[in-house]
Amino acid sequence: MGVEPETLSQEEIDRLLASIDAGDEDTPPEPMEVISPAEYISNNPAHTPLSPLSALQGPDTLQRIDNKHDVRNYKLYNFRRPDKFSKDHLRALQTIHENFSRQFSMALTAYLRMNVEINVVSVDQLTYDEFVRSMPSPLTVLILGMDPLPGESLLGMTYEIVGCIIDRMLGGNGMSDRTVRNLTDIETLLIRRILDRAVLCLNEAWQTFVPGVDMTMMGMDESYSLIQVASPGEMVALITFEVNLTDKDSGLMSFCIPYPILESVLDRLSSQHIFHRQISNNDQGGATDQILQKLQYAKTPVQAYLGGTQVKIRDLLELSEGDVIRLDRGVADDMLIHINERPKFLGRPGTVKNKLAVFITDAVENEENLEGFGLNE
Repeated sequence: MGVEPETLSQEEIDRLLASIDAGDEDTPPEPMEVISPAEYISNNPAHTPLSPLSALQGPDTLQRIDNKHDVRNYKLYNFRRPDKFSKDHLRALQTIHENFSRQFSMALTAYLRMNVEINVVSVDQLTYDEFVRSMPSPLTVLILGMDPLPGESLLGMTYEIVGCIIDRMLGGNGMSDRTVRNLTDIETLLIRRILDRAVLCLNEAWQTFVPGVDMTMMGMDESYSLIQVASPGEMVALITFEVNLTDKDSGLMSFCIPYPILESVLDRLSSQHIFHRQISNNDQGGATDQILQKLQYAKTPVQAYLGGTQVKIRDLLELSEGDVIRLDRGVADDMLIHINERPKFLGRPGTVKNKLAVFITDAVENEENLEGFGLNE
């Protein structure tokens, strides 16, 4: 004969659920018994003696304190935004672009003849979609190829910087009109000269990281939203610069490098690798070569002197059209060529394509032995 299973009524089920929700709130806590160390030792002779702190707090309190140190050993990972650049990678990128900012600021200062300061503000990693949505519009965007690395990177300047530079190039004092607008065709050609210098400085800065890298200008645009160099969810490294022009105006410049470009060279993207490479370049005379290469583009004045003479002030005031001044050099004698106001060469006059020219015949070995040209009077 089978036993019929006991079935709970609905009232009994409700009481059980109510007791679960209430828990032990209605049950008063039992008072904790506090004993002295002597009583604990006498009652537990085989037990290890307690310290005064543990004796006062009791075993249950010690157990709760131990549980506080039970830390879960795991790290949250966001699959929608995976971290592909380590902190060392970001530090190396900051080092590279700090060199770029110094070189580019010196180039702009010399070209615009006004003080320009460029500083790295931040180096971050984020998705390409987040990067595009965070950038203002319109702005000047330069698309760069980074051969032999695959893909393209983006260099952008806000209108505050572009407006100041264009105003200075057109003879102004370097102040932006604060009206955000698209550039005209002439303004685009002017700002392209500045961007060409930025590309040269980027190439020099990246030589410490990827020898032989050749950045080339692939195109220009006025908004990041019209350019697709990476998928929306792809991670990119974003380097942000602050540009100050003679304390009159300032703006931001950004350099975006998608992760696929750097994936093949991430093992060399470290501060230690760059530091050792810089030391190696200095040991091999690389620093001297870089200085000489930069000096090749420096301009210096050159003057050619036919000869010299001395006249009295009275005769000088009476000079008029048609008068002849006799020099201390003959027609067949060489001219003296000054470089940066110092005599360096001797030469002969002539013409090249209907323009006056000087043919260098000899170098000046000793300035003190020069005769003529009004130097010995």
